[in-house]
Amino acid sequence: MANKARPIEDLSVAAIRSLVIDITNKAKSGHPGMALDAAPTMVALFHDHLKVNPADPTWDNRDRFVLSAGHVSALLYATLHVCGYGISMEDLHQFRQLGSKTPGHPEYRWTPGIDATSGPLGQGIAQAVGMAMAERATCAQYPSYKGYGHYTYCLCGDGCLQEGVAQEAISLAGRLHLGKLILFYDANGATLDGPTSDSLTENVELRFLACEWNVIKVGDGNDIKAISKAIAKAKKSLDPTLIILQSTIGFGSKNQGSHKTHGSPLGEEDGAYAKASYGYDYPPFTVPQEVYDYFKQGFQNRVLSQVDPRAELDAFKAAAPEEYQRYCDGLSHNFGPYVPSYPEFDVGESIATRSSSGKCLAALHDALPFTLGGAADVAGSVMTNIPGESAFTYDNPTGRDIRYGIREFAMAGVNNGIALHGGFLPYGGSFFVFADYMKPALRMAALEKLPVFYILTHDSIAVGEDGPTHQPIEQLAMLRSIPGFEVIRPADAKEVVASYELIRNNTEGPIALVLTRQGVPTLEETSAEGVGKGGYRLYGPAKPKWLIVATGSEVSLAIKIAAKLNEKGSSIGVVSLPSWSRFEAQSDAYKDSVLCTPYERRISLEMGSTFGWAKYAKHNLGIDSFGASAKAGDVIHAFGFDEDAVCAKINSILEA
Repeated sequence: MANKARPIEDLSVAAIRSLVIDITNKAKSGHPGMALDAAPTMVALFHDHLKVNPADPTWDNRDRFVLSAGHVSALLYATLHVCGYGISMEDLHQFRQLGSKTPGHPEYRWTPGIDATSGPLGQGIAQAVGMAMAERATCAQYPSYKGYGHYTYCLCGDGCLQEGVAQEAISLAGRLHLGKLILFYDANGATLDGPTSDSLTENVELRFLACEWNVIKVGDGNDIKAISKAIAKAKKSLDPTLIILQSTIGFGSKNQGSHKTHGSPLGEEDGAYAKASYGYDYPPFTVPQEVYDYFKQGFQNRVLSQVDPRAELDAFKAAAPEEYQRYCDGLSHNFGPYVPSYPEFDVGESIATRSSSGKCLAALHDALPFTLGGAADVAGSVMTNIPGESAFTYDNPTGRDIRYGIREFAMAGVNNGIALHGGFLPYGGSFFVFADYMKPALRMAALEKLPVFYILTHDSIAVGEDGPTHQPIEQLAMLRSIPGFEVIRPADAKEVVASYELIRNNTEGPIALVLTRQGVPTLEETSAEGVGKGGYRLYGPAKPKWLIVATGSEVSLAIKIAAKLNEKGSSIGVVSLPSWSRFEAQSDAYKDSVLCTPYERRISLEMGSTFGWAKYAKHNLGIDSFGASAKAGDVIHAFGFDEDAVCAKINSILEA
């Protein structure tokens, strides 16, 4: 057959392209366009450069690869299959089918060889930046691990570069001179709706140069040798590198070069036409053995024969046993031995929970050498400044304070990348209202089950003079609605301490602390055990007739009001419910013991949207409008959340 006489790298590209056609045709769904034109890049990268072991996809010192353009997942699955990862031909047959290893977009923890969940365009770039930052920090913090060091590769298209989060991350990566970050830009001239020129006409090369990136251009995206040469050159750069690949979308199709190939399978006729143009006359879902051998030999000759991970780790352990143990603890998230000395807070002491959080964060940071994070240019306000800690920079990669600048979305995406890389506990800080900017990446953290945490302050209309643009209303409901995302709104400093212990022991899923700007009293009744269960009764008679269920600063307000009304003959208990999701995970018996009154005799109290509170209480006191600009006390009074106004409202409910 003619196939046998052709260069093996060309046959490998044709095999991957043909698999893409078969995969998407069989599913009658998928995005073949970029998958077809980017196949040569995947062959050049995986065969010639990528330091991985398909038999051990989670090897800690492997190169990372992120497919930011996650819609072309068929390309990645086909590549992983021929490279010997645990993706069978049957898995390819089940592309986009329920429960398969080959879902519509790559999913971390689900498919072997997937280093990051991707699909929402641009977020893959941010996650890749986080991985590259974590690699640099690891090298700096564990100098005795002599064999450690790897590259982070990312493949994107025009769509990723048009998303704002990508530019935020690109700018940060250039500022930090992340030389081991290599981004492939598949410039194929088309997006889903039409030619790229309809929406993107800027000079991408100059844009990256302005952001302190190295830029290499490959004029022919089918030239495997040129692509491999560009990668080799990029690996020598001290700055992050963009490799621009001029390609043709849907290469080989009758409609190649057209956006029509972007998001629809080619079909049998055009698929056959494309395969013929590749000179590939094998049956559907068939890969010749020499292609499998080509990649296997590539990994064996280039990686497996040269790297013995166990020997490297044994040498590390022998040279620096304490450093080795710390490395292993960070990688396995074994934070139990690292016990913080949290500050103590006196009952009655008034302190903003953002301030008590700052003290607890410093204690956690001092005890736990794995924390790595910062704030989006509001560190002084959200209290993430760690006394004595230095900034993470190119010249100071041991610094653990990341100066994110005004890049909230990228901060969250980068944190995801740091967590995906492993070895660190990443965190970020911002004003609570700007969780809106971060939300897609917060959702991604929940989807990927990443133990990252957030310090979100200025949690209500008590922000005051900055007005409705900065006063969160619906943000609590928004974050609580994300599956697997824990929101903790502590009532006082003691609940803050308890929250930090939950963060230290958390191994799966993101946590956000939602904190006050204004001082709140430290209560005698608050309980670390109760916080650990998400909610608990902390005030009132053993068998109250009514319950006020509150969070955050409204807990102390609820206690004052309950005490006042109880003196007049009422029977009111108070529940602190800092974490809805944690509370819902408790037994029905426990939940019933906390919410011990009939539904009709429960009142919720929270200075935010009442959305969602109907699950716990019949009567919901909240704020379902935007705030106003004035002094905090005046705003609170105007919206009926001062003590007298709330007391009158609750009294009227009791008397109704």
